Amino acid sequence: MALQLHNTLTRAKEPFVPRDEGRVGIYLCGITVYGEPHVGNLRNVVVFDVLRRHLAASGYDVLYVRNYTDVDDKIINAAGHDPLQAFVVAERWTRVYDEITAALGVQPPDIAPRASGHIPEMLALIASLVDAGIAYQAGGDVYFAVGKWPEYGRLSGRDLAELQAGARVEVNPDKRDPLDFALWKGAKPGEPAWDSPWGPGRPGWHIECSAMAGKYLGRAFDIHGGGEDLIFPHHENEIAQSEAATGEPFARYWLHNAFLELKGEKMAKSVGNVVSPRELLARHRGVVLRYALLGAHYRSPLEFSEEVLADAAASYDRLATFATNTARALGDQGGSGTGGAAGPAGPSGWRDRFEAALDDDLNVPAALAVLFDLVAESNPLIAKLEHGDTAVAGDLRDRFATFLALTARLGFTPLDDLPDPAAFRPVLALLLDLRERARAARDFAVADAIRDRLAHAGIRVEDRPGGPRWHLIP
Repeated sequence: MALQLHNTLTRAKEPFVPRDEGRVGIYLCGITVYGEPHVGNLRNVVVFDVLRRHLAASGYDVLYVRNYTDVDDKIINAAGHDPLQAFVVAERWTRVYDEITAALGVQPPDIAPRASGHIPEMLALIASLVDAGIAYQAGGDVYFAVGKWPEYGRLSGRDLAELQAGARVEVNPDKRDPLDFALWKGAKPGEPAWDSPWGPGRPGWHIECSAMAGKYLGRAFDIHGGGEDLIFPHHENEIAQSEAATGEPFARYWLHNAFLELKGEKMAKSVGNVVSPRELLARHRGVVLRYALLGAHYRSPLEFSEEVLADAAASYDRLATFATNTARALGDQGGSGTGGAAGPAGPSGWRDRFEAALDDDLNVPAALAVLFDLVAESNPLIAKLEHGDTAVAGDLRDRFATFLALTARLGFTPLDDLPDPAAFRPVLALLLDLRERARAARDFAVADAIRDRLAHAGIRVEDRPGGPRWHLIP
């Protein structure tokens, strides 16, 4: 099955055909760095990280661009209308965002442009729109004339007449139509400003992404994405200004993720129900938060709660336990293997089924179900190997290699949870031996104390008929 993606532009699931064979260009609208992101801001970056990994694993050469909006009204307000402080605010929260996404196992983008570094590209794009008569100057501002772009509303499905009827009162009395949006904003006291043919000022929000995407990915690039709240007006405006300036399609596939919800309401700062990722990461490992954000299909709303996080921790615990037990059973060569027995030729075709799930509009929950099938069917081989049946070692090794390759597509690295075996396992073996001696002597207070101290250190001990087993707690 070839990759199929739900294209917001056509409202249909379509076969993915890149502009350039074997290469994929992706642009994800990044965050506006004016304060701490909330956990809802992280869903799209995790989803697109999986998309990027899946495309790369499928043989594509991927160029992934994710921007930072560091020139914006919200940043100016957060800086107290101090032009220099605005850049301090943006830099601070850019670094915090990078730290949070790294904790979630998100790979850095290939290019991470900042709006403030692309003013010349924006000015050139605005000038082409003014020259074409599709943009006009009103005082110190420059506006896109929506009425001159007949295809406006194509992405969001909104009717231009209805939009005009519901438009708010004009902010600038010189603006010709309430729907016209700012490409350039004239300088005001306390705001950063750059020179332009229309006087000093700063760019509008929408023009930033058009300029940066066009510079690094060119015209008619492959995939543009973001949260569903960006469909209108941000992405609608990007399409209008980009295609009006170039006369060519802007992006070919538009992907939008649904919101996180808290008690049935969209998670948003405007609602006041946001959850701090830094607070969550103080209580949960990053991989647990990543798993939770992938727990529902990206186009479906995701209810977020402590119960969801607990379920995510328990589910990832099963994957980590399998990795721990398999690596221990196989020894130091546990990560080697060809993946052949568990690949397309294998009896269960895990690799084919997993790839088919991700090819079906990035259906991560279905892909996870395949992983758990693999784990369930492979656990008996671990028990056999532990009881001396070395004939199953090759099959288990190949299954494990497949497991590691597939979990990597989701950004999970369960083997990284294992400490250095040369230093760690002998010490753990000694503690478990002391605990077994205490249990044999019916000194359960000592046995329980060792178990509890190990649990506090992130190691859970399970008492089995064949002896204790341990694994790391996510």
